[in-house]
Amino acid sequence: MTYRDRARGCLLGLAAGDALGAPAENLTPSEIRRRWGRLTEIEGGGTDDTEYAIFASSLLVRHGHDLTSEDVAAAYRSEIIPLVTGPMKGAGFSELGTVEALRRGLEPPLTGRVHLHGWSDGLAMRAAPYGVFCPGDPAEAARLVEQDGRVSQSGEGILGGRAVAGAVAAAMTGASPQDVVSAALSVIPEDSWTSRTIVRARDALAAAPVDGPADRTVEALHEAVVVKHYPWTDVAPEAVALAMAAYLAGEGDVETSVTFGVSLGRDADTIGAIAGAIAGAGQGERGTPERWAARIGPATGKCLPVVAGRHVLDVADELAEGL
Repeated sequence: MTYRDRARGCLLGLAAGDALGAPAENLTPSEIRRRWGRLTEIEGGGTDDTEYAIFASSLLVRHGHDLTSEDVAAAYRSEIIPLVTGPMKGAGFSELGTVEALRRGLEPPLTGRVHLHGWSDGLAMRAAPYGVFCPGDPAEAARLVEQDGRVSQSGEGILGGRAVAGAVAAAMTGASPQDVVSAALSVIPEDSWTSRTIVRARDALAAAPVDGPADRTVEALHEAVVVKHYPWTDVAPEAVALAMAAYLAGEGDVETSVTFGVSLGRDADTIGAIAGAIAGAGQGERGTPERWAARIGPATGKCLPVVAGRHVLDVADELAEGL
């Protein structure tokens, strides 16, 4: 399998997971079961997850391994902020806070620290292209995604992005799901919140009976990592851990991983996008079901007008050039 095929699989899996999970965002697993039984069909388009992944890809195509936080901040100022004439529809708290910080003239890393949402999954949702760009090199993928992350995140928000980028870099070589998750853990501190939640989720999944009811496994995962008292669902250590668990539960299969991921609720579109990206990198373009792939069109630019009209497959091809 070529790197191009894996790159296309990764971004197509990300977009499909994002779109499938969008209507389930912020819902509980029981509410998802009540509405759909099991959510398996894409109903609409993707969210900011896909659009930010496309934007991140454009930064890598332009700057490659020389990408710096200053380059990312400059791109926000020249390509995102001038086109934001109204609300950034669907944008996360960390991105909204970053735009405001940049408008005030702040520079990274302060732009990712001045708002109160540095631990969000805003970087994790767009981290996959960095893994695509660094196949077989999780450490370099993590280093590059941190350059992006310093503009909008801090602390665990950056670590979540590093974990996802590291996982995708490993999956791009066809590594086993267990080795892929180990690669994610290898690029973050062992005593971090993100590392602990990934390990707890992995252990909870391993302890679940193979023939037991799926809802019991979902409950066990929630018990292991979900921050129940917090009113929002975009917590990076939580979303990343649940996505890794979904990928493991699906044994690397795109459809199984993504449908399990969105069944977990919480930040379902981001969980689905991360699980789909990692699985897609391992399985290649054909790993994403044809019925899902057919529903993925060019980005609408509803959150980031600069990416309007761009298709993830074309973006993947650009990333894969020269790999």
